[in-house]
Amino acid sequence: MEFRYLPMTSEDKQEMMKAIGIEDTDELFADIPAGVRLQKELDLKQPINEYALTKELTALANKNICTKEVVSFLGAGVYDHYIPSIVDHVISKSEFYTAYTPYQPEISQGELQAIFEFQTMISELTGLPVANSSMYDGGTALAEAVNLSAAQTKRKKVLVSDAVHPEYQQVIQTYAKGQEIEIIPIKLNNGKTDLIHLEEKLDDEIAGVVVQYPNFFGQIEPMDAIQKLLENQKKTMLIVSSNPLALGYLTPPGEFGADIVTGDTQVFGIPAQFGGPHCGYFATTKKLMRKVPGRLVGQTNDENDVRGYVLTLQAREQHIRRDKATSNICSNQALNALASSVAMSSIGKHGIRKMAEMNMQKARYAKKKFIKNGIPVVYEGSFFNEFVIQLDQDITKVNAALLEKGILGGFDLGKIDPVYQGLMLVAVTEIRTKQEIDQLVKELGDMHV
Repeated sequence: MEFRYLPMTSEDKQEMMKAIGIEDTDELFADIPAGVRLQKELDLKQPINEYALTKELTALANKNICTKEVVSFLGAGVYDHYIPSIVDHVISKSEFYTAYTPYQPEISQGELQAIFEFQTMISELTGLPVANSSMYDGGTALAEAVNLSAAQTKRKKVLVSDAVHPEYQQVIQTYAKGQEIEIIPIKLNNGKTDLIHLEEKLDDEIAGVVVQYPNFFGQIEPMDAIQKLLENQKKTMLIVSSNPLALGYLTPPGEFGADIVTGDTQVFGIPAQFGGPHCGYFATTKKLMRKVPGRLVGQTNDENDVRGYVLTLQAREQHIRRDKATSNICSNQALNALASSVAMSSIGKHGIRKMAEMNMQKARYAKKKFIKNGIPVVYEGSFFNEFVIQLDQDITKVNAALLEKGILGGFDLGKIDPVYQGLMLVAVTEIRTKQEIDQLVKELGDMHV
């Protein structure tokens, strides 16, 4: 058979229609008004055989730009980091590759332990005692935190800094609409959250304050000052979205009194791969443990006093009482969480700190080179591995020219707001070399005349 993946024959189709009492498949759509139905064939190519299809798809795939072929300075939430080779070896094992939900602990100890280790390492990085088994990505994790703050405080207003990733803000808005939560934006001052504006908006109706640390522009928010503003707000929760690699060096948000810390572990063991899939994390205090979306894995001992791992906590309302659920997240990113766990374990505690330091050192070298070559760096102040440069040119055209030189340029900030036209967000990670940074500066310098 040329098309061996067809799910059924015409005889199968006739037999099924006879069984349900119809003569034509159009009868299945009888409840849909004829005026809104598609009255023509879909504009699709004619089917071809497997070999020809594979050849065509391979040709299309080869048009993609791969970070193994070009030098990437693109960040803005997805980064080009070192991934230990052991990561792919472990996650490709069939017992992990096909694992989903370890409901039966007696046959899922490997998966459960991997998740437990992920939770433990996230807890240590964030400075909070409880972390869940992972979430879809950093954006949905942050939106879940916003919903939790409203449910916990019984308030319907949340302050969100404009320095939070713009896509994360969009996800928050989507989640908040269903819960009828009002999202109030907080302005920026020199690339960071405007503390004066934040203080003006704080009152007894605010459920939570959302900041990013480091923020979308790479700047490190003054967490101690933000904490002081919230000291007199008894119920208002501090929600922080954090790059977990940066927390290998920076003071963890938990030490600044954060109630919830979320983020994305793409920086550990997960390649950029066209923007996804990712792996979100969600860490919080013991007080909020039973409100955490998703699930928790715990460590225990069996009747023979042998250590074992089990699913410890999961809010059943997510399955059976959806209208009263704190979240509709019933899943986790087990495979990507495993990839991050293997990467963090392989790099090690001291290695992660060194990796974070290398990001900071190389980014600062790049910043100095830009300034020396007459390219303005927009924001002053502390930053992690991203910063904004001003080119006063069409960044799309600049990046196209860079790509011809084998360089994937920074993020065009003009895409999120016209006020940022001509500004580029540059990311410098630990795998960028001095020669690569110097080449980027030279190429941009030649254009910036």
